[in-house]
Amino acid sequence: MNITESPAGLETASTAGAASHGVPSGENDGDLDPFSNPYILIEAKSPRVRFDLRQLWVYRELLYFLIWRDIKIRYKQTLLGAGWAIIQPLFTMLLFSLFFGKLARIPSDGVPYPLFAYAGLLPWTFFANAFGDSSSSLVSNPSLLTKLYFPRMLIPVAAVGVDLLDLVLGVAVFGAFMAYYGVSPGFRLLLLPLAVLLCLALVLGLGLALSAMHVKYRDLRYALPFAVQLLMFASPLIYAPALVPKRWQWALDLNPLTGLIESFRYALIGRPRLNFAALGSSVAIACGALLTGLWYFQRRQADFADIV
Repeated sequence: MNITESPAGLETASTAGAASHGVPSGENDGDLDPFSNPYILIEAKSPRVRFDLRQLWVYRELLYFLIWRDIKIRYKQTLLGAGWAIIQPLFTMLLFSLFFGKLARIPSDGVPYPLFAYAGLLPWTFFANAFGDSSSSLVSNPSLLTKLYFPRMLIPVAAVGVDLLDLVLGVAVFGAFMAYYGVSPGFRLLLLPLAVLLCLALVLGLGLALSAMHVKYRDLRYALPFAVQLLMFASPLIYAPALVPKRWQWALDLNPLTGLIESFRYALIGRPRLNFAALGSSVAIACGALLTGLWYFQRRQADFADIV
């Protein structure tokens, strides 16, 4: 059996309840609000997977409180509070600039290496943190899964929302660095929201799928950090894509983070040109990951409360 809150089902249940209390069927049908009505229809589980994304909007207040709760938990009893969202990419940029910019003298496409590294670290830090937080979000909240009803998708989405706030703070600090180096992004800055949406689609798709898998396969907690570490060196984070030999450019373009990182750099520091092959690969993989993640999450969520 499956408990759903579909509008049609609620209307049927409400009509039946009204008839049992002596109210003629259909008399109050126009007054029924399918999302505020307390009746719940119990029906057989449908073999089809339906993307009921409308419930995310219905439970938007709960999503807000979940994000706010995670923010307070993350920075509770910390010395610097939200400053850690700035310190992580900032100190990583300083180390990259020292070892790869000064000592190794890796080319940075004609821009100061600190800006080159920081522009790549912004999406990378968001991806790595949101990927890890969303994939472990369900197993970190077992009491919510077993005691309350709400769209389970809200938990990994809220985890990504917290890291999105960190990304906004990082972009604000990057603006100060741009002013220091006298670099202006120009009209390309208007493309930054599109790059953020692309990053969100990729991390949400992967996070939804892996959070559902993590409920059943707990050894993913060991595999995922290792995979993220390897992915960092396979992405053009500390080096420009032009340094990769041409015979391996196709492999670099297939990495979805290549187009993602390059789109951030293009929007923030005005790279000379945009690699449309890498960008097209990133868009295709992000859209495919989002659809697959939604499908797999909806397919597995009925079992979360039993095995978490």
